[in-house]
Amino acid sequence: MTLPRQRGLTEQAADAAIDTACRMLRLSSIRNEFSDIADRAVKDQMTYRGFLAELLMTECDDRSRRRSERRIKAAGFPRERSLRAFDFDANPNIDAATIHTLASCEWIKKSLPLCLIGDSGTGKSHMLIALGIEAAMKGYRVRYALATKLVNELVEAADEKQLNKTIARYGRVDLFCIDELGYMELDRRGAELLFQALTDREEKNSVAIASNESFGGWTKTFTDPRLCAAIVDRLTFNGTIIETGTDSYRLASTRARAEEPAKAG
Repeated sequence: MTLPRQRGLTEQAADAAIDTACRMLRLSSIRNEFSDIADRAVKDQMTYRGFLAELLMTECDDRSRRRSERRIKAAGFPRERSLRAFDFDANPNIDAATIHTLASCEWIKKSLPLCLIGDSGTGKSHMLIALGIEAAMKGYRVRYALATKLVNELVEAADEKQLNKTIARYGRVDLFCIDELGYMELDRRGAELLFQALTDREEKNSVAIASNESFGGWTKTFTDPRLCAAIVDRLTFNGTIIETGTDSYRLASTRARAEEPAKAG
């Protein structure tokens, strides 16, 4: 399809031609924002180059945002969490400077691991998800999984002779976030399959885990001491370990909210 070219288009005809061209070129953001940007260009007396730059940057910014949204959705996070929403003052065990350094994602670029260790309610899952979202927004491919569900998936894949395919799918992502590691005891087969999935990523792509057990307590999850030691080694070598503590700031926040009406009364 060729659009008719002529001089002296009316404003209405020009808008129609722009709309048609944007649809053909799939420039949805320019099509939606063109009128407002054009009005602003007249008001601000933009040059033609400035106006064109504004149009193109609008399209680029919106496409970047949509790509980020797709990566976040593909990661499979159970809920949205952000670093801005975390109360660092409520949990001094988590150093804000360290977390913001991690948010730069250099550790993912270097394929290094991250371990968040602490009791329930201390913010480890919040940090895991928030850092995963930061990585997705910066262009990294991310996947999130609960440890027990991951092991069940690996066992089913092995039974169906699809294990290599499943491990390869997880191996392709830049950051694999495994939550709630250590909550349940794994049988030997499940532990070995998890070890296989982690080994496939070793020094190639990053793994980030959140666990309510210190490494010394992982023998309750991985009952084979040698296998347990090997998994700990895979998850800590050259990595960052953050201990979020034992005091639940989530429980403290709940108590504080419950006490507010009493104080007011």
